[in-house]
Amino acid sequence: MEVPETAATAEAAKLVRESISPLLYDHSRRVYFFARIHAERLGVKPDPELLYLAALFHDTGLVKPFSDEEQRFEVDGADHGRAFLLGHGFSAAAAETVWTAIALHTTPGIPHRMGPEIAATYFGVLTDVLGFGLDELDADRVAEVVAVHPRGDFKNEFLRAYVDGQKDRPETTNGTVNSDVLEHFIPGFRRVKTVERILGSGWES
Repeated sequence: MEVPETAATAEAAKLVRESISPLLYDHSRRVYFFARIHAERLGVKPDPELLYLAALFHDTGLVKPFSDEEQRFEVDGADHGRAFLLGHGFSAAAAETVWTAIALHTTPGIPHRMGPEIAATYFGVLTDVLGFGLDELDADRVAEVVAVHPRGDFKNEFLRAYVDGQKDRPETTNGTVNSDVLEHFIPGFRRVKTVERILGSGWES
């Protein structure tokens, strides 16, 4: 497997590589390759260029200059990904596809039922972070990807990056899978549960 070689992908890779840590860059590249493998397994054909751009930008919202304290990190990355595509002549539809793939990459139960770029990005993330589907993927191809982009102490280092990118805006994680990560690592942070929000609403009943 190879990455699509276009002016946009080259510029995006340079921008992202200079902006995020080697840990997150290698993770993003692995996400792309695993997404490609999952797409083949599922019999869908995502646009390789859009898939690669989604993978590159999907975690940029965890770091400056992409991070924003007022919204979820996924939306930060999605906004910057969309802006990049629109600024490089892609159609609005293509930019929205990449936005959606990035914005939903941590949202269970929805992206896998959407378009191929969105579904494949989601599965690529799940594989690299949670080991999803490893038993169903060709072991040699997985080993080839990891050889080029080694994991190192990925579990612990990724969790640190994950927390560091959200600890200054913990309220944005409520209602997401991110909140339990912050609750685990940040002393005193307690996620607001939906039951509490419903029972504590301004309605009498």
